[in-house]
Amino acid sequence: MSRIVIVDYGMANLRSVQKAFERVGHAAEITSDPNRVGEADRLVLPGVGAFRDAIDRLRQTGLDVPILAHLRAGKPFFGICLGLQLLFTRSYEDGEYAGLNVFAGDVVRFPPSPGLKVPHMGWNTLRVRTPAPILHGLDGEFVYFVHSYYPVPHDGSLVAAEADYPTPFCAAIWKENVFATQFHPEKSQHVGLEMLRRFAEA
Repeated sequence: MSRIVIVDYGMANLRSVQKAFERVGHAAEITSDPNRVGEADRLVLPGVGAFRDAIDRLRQTGLDVPILAHLRAGKPFFGICLGLQLLFTRSYEDGEYAGLNVFAGDVVRFPPSPGLKVPHMGWNTLRVRTPAPILHGLDGEFVYFVHSYYPVPHDGSLVAAEADYPTPFCAAIWKENVFATQFHPEKSQHVGLEMLRRFAEA
């Protein structure tokens, strides 16, 4: 069985992600050890909180190195929420901060809109745009979001799914070995669990 590793850089409810994998029959190791991250067959980068703090911690702990090596090696990767945003060139959250630059694009805040609160919290319908295997048959399902910022990829074909708040925004990306969501699959009940199961078994 392949080794699933959840990266611990101090900015996520890691146990909830681990428990979600356990519910679909797969063990997942939580670690902050760059060597263990480098040994992963499948890597999960979750996260909640501020982009600046997250990217600083990844670089200070040296975790960015094995994460990028994993991606370059073409091994399966799943990013969640802040773990999605960190893949992009830069974020404009409370300033301008450089990300991992795996994909060209910016992380931006929801613009003011009458009647809509930021952060965006709650259940939204997922609209699948590209046929990522993890999303097969899940078009129109509901998933759970908690966020004020979202990515805008320079390459629109990277967007695997959208949701509306009130206009369309990127809810998931997919390219080759990389899949990442702005929503929280570990909080999205049977839909999110099915995504994690597919990631573990692909």
